[in-house]
Amino acid sequence: MMKKNFILIFIVSLIFAGCSTDYEILKSQQNIILTADHSVQLIGGTVTFTVKDKDGNDYTEDAAFAVDGQAIEGNTFSSATVGNFDVTATYNTVQSAPLVINFHDGSGVNFRKNMLIEDYTGTWCGYCPRVAWAIELVHNQAENAIAVGIHRSSSVPSSPNYDPYNFDASQLENALGAEGYPKGFLNRTIQWKSLEPDHVDQAIALTQGENPKLGLAMDAEVANGTINLDVNVMFGKDFTNNLKLVVYVLEDGLVYDQHNYTSYYDGVDILAGYTHNHVLRACLTPILGEEIGTTQTTIGTTYTKSFSVPVPANVTNAAKVNFVAFVVDQTGKVVNVRKVDQGEAQEMELL
Repeated sequence: MMKKNFILIFIVSLIFAGCSTDYEILKSQQNIILTADHSVQLIGGTVTFTVKDKDGNDYTEDAAFAVDGQAIEGNTFSSATVGNFDVTATYNTVQSAPLVINFHDGSGVNFRKNMLIEDYTGTWCGYCPRVAWAIELVHNQAENAIAVGIHRSSSVPSSPNYDPYNFDASQLENALGAEGYPKGFLNRTIQWKSLEPDHVDQAIALTQGENPKLGLAMDAEVANGTINLDVNVMFGKDFTNNLKLVVYVLEDGLVYDQHNYTSYYDGVDILAGYTHNHVLRACLTPILGEEIGTTQTTIGTTYTKSFSVPVPANVTNAAKVNFVAFVVDQTGKVVNVRKVDQGEAQEMELL
């Protein structure tokens, strides 16, 4: 009887050993991110497509592309006719979200599309570095993503939630209705899905597709303790709904220890001497925006708002100040945004 039991156990052991050797649970393929070097192109011009994952690994050479459901050769496309085209990419059975590109005849006015990330964070907030990490992943793939760090929550040094860069954004936060930290918002009104590093595609998608019909250009100088800033907004169509302008003063290179309860940045807590960039220091308009009159938002019109103000007292190093300006629509969503460094006189990003 013992011999039979031994044989049975031996056979079962072989079966399980075979299963553990031959059967492997494959990791599910993460989303792929399809981007185009131009969302708008003149007829006869070429658009080049790229496929990456959230970590920036490039799969373009091994991906298959389709335009309006029809497979194309390689990763470029050109059209001799005006119109919109839906593009998809497939890699390893995973299909990207569709991307819309437009070919035009040069008679319309389009502007480069930029997107805004507002990162509600705090030096005391141990889970906040995950949004900072996600922003880095976005910046690795998209040059037209502009980040702003809105530090919260207390300016009282004895508070456990003390942040030396705290900025009172409570009016904006109340309008958004999202509680707790961290939280990231895209184009002001779209909450970035958590965990943000796993949803880089959500942010990058907002840098693609239909281009806005308004653009911004700024002329910025900081000298002798004074900010001189001209913000120009040009319109490529008539905007009949109320638009508002928001202008931020940011500072880079602020060094202060950051709590980190995440696995990012090697999972180290505390991140000693952490450099905080794109930190919101002042808002030159109301934080929800200053209205642009509808008589100034017609096609071909350029609206200009000029500022001549002292460098904010909370700025540590005036040489590291820069500016972000954006226009929001009647729902509060960003139509377009742009960043400028001091000493720079920008041209409109016409396409």
